[in-house]
Amino acid sequence: MTQRHTHRYSALALSMACALMLPLAGHAQDNAREQQLEQRVAQLEQQLNELKAMIQAQKAAPAQPAPQAAPAQNVAAAAPATPVFSSAPGVSVALHGFVSASVFSQNKSFTYGNGQNALFPIPGSKGSLSGVDVRNTRFWLDFKGAKFAGNWSGGGRIEMDFFGGFNGTGAYSQQQPTPRLRQAYMDLTNPETGTTVRIGQQWDLMFPVDNSPTSLAHIAFPLGFGSGYVGWRFPGVVVMQDLNHGSTGAQWRLDVGAFEGTWSGPGNNVNYLTAGSAGFRPQVEARLHVQDKNWLAYFAAHYSKVDLRGVGGTAPTPIKSDVKSVGYEIGGQWKPGPWTFKGLAYAGKGLGEIFGAMSQFGDISERGGFVQAGYSFTPNWSLYAFYAYSKPDSKDVIAWMGNGSTGLLRNRQTALSLQYTAGSYDLSAEWMHDKLDSTSNGVDRKTTTGNQFSLNALYRF
Repeated sequence: MTQRHTHRYSALALSMACALMLPLAGHAQDNAREQQLEQRVAQLEQQLNELKAMIQAQKAAPAQPAPQAAPAQNVAAAAPATPVFSSAPGVSVALHGFVSASVFSQNKSFTYGNGQNALFPIPGSKGSLSGVDVRNTRFWLDFKGAKFAGNWSGGGRIEMDFFGGFNGTGAYSQQQPTPRLRQAYMDLTNPETGTTVRIGQQWDLMFPVDNSPTSLAHIAFPLGFGSGYVGWRFPGVVVMQDLNHGSTGAQWRLDVGAFEGTWSGPGNNVNYLTAGSAGFRPQVEARLHVQDKNWLAYFAAHYSKVDLRGVGGTAPTPIKSDVKSVGYEIGGQWKPGPWTFKGLAYAGKGLGEIFGAMSQFGDISERGGFVQAGYSFTPNWSLYAFYAYSKPDSKDVIAWMGNGSTGLLRNRQTALSLQYTAGSYDLSAEWMHDKLDSTSNGVDRKTTTGNQFSLNALYRF
């Protein structure tokens, strides 16, 4: 009996112990859950803080600027999006460019050089040649986001290619092309009024920056350049004003610019001592531009006065003491469906300073233009046909021979290009034919023809 009571007491004690332990076990479980919840809440708070920091960083960072078109629209497709980095608080910098390579063969030596900068044949030249040219390769930096004052913000561009010559004249210099500064300008933009002021080296307003011929072989020295249309890069100031800012439909813009004067002597052409720099006589230009979804048109005018006596006023002037440089240009582009049509016509006199009269200097009247038609068979394949014409006045050319004229009388250029585009890559086969009339003494007449065939590749970044 005593043993039975002992077992009963033991069972009762064990039951009471279990009953007493249950609240403690539940409390321990509650503590564990609370700790887990606290850890989860802390983790969520950390993630939320990280998300807030990311949103604030995105708001503080400048918006990525839209890729700007290359100064000469020879490359058919736009450059792909490029990562933007910052050079200063609020300032974004975008790197763009392309790598270009051309394998070429030609039966004459050409003016300005061979390969990718061939324009028209040298009169009377002989001998075929071939090579590989990469000097079209180009890169530029676009800056955007700097604050100026009020609603005005800033930006700019630095652009270079490799047509600055070769590194010496030795056996290996041809494989070491020298970089060349193309453009270096700053922009002040007011989005409220649609006004942009551009200061620095840039294309003048006669160059068809939105309308130059499509070619993979001739980009820096485009087809027809100097023998079908004119223009060059100069330090200067351009004011661009939207005329119907904020409206829908066709967009109208007026550009007015003043550029550094220039001429081919007399004096030092690389030390601001040419006739174009005599006195404060800049080149003054204006351009009216209108553009809609699939077309654009423009009219441009140019004027300057050049003192041929030079900066010191003592240079001999065998023909006349000054030249008035005047030019007019009208052009446009239309893209109906798979077709692309480009063209312009110009006329003027004394345009040697902006690559006119086939780079002959003097009081030489001229006229010219170009047309190009392109057709896209598929999203990848396209064909382009081109023709350019330049006709300086023969009497003027002969009158200025030996004083800036070299006897070039007329030029006709044709080109065909078959192009394949896939992503950031472009490939093409291109044939260019040029026919040049010239004189060596004002009496004789000579016709020189030149051909160039090239296989081209381009990678845009």
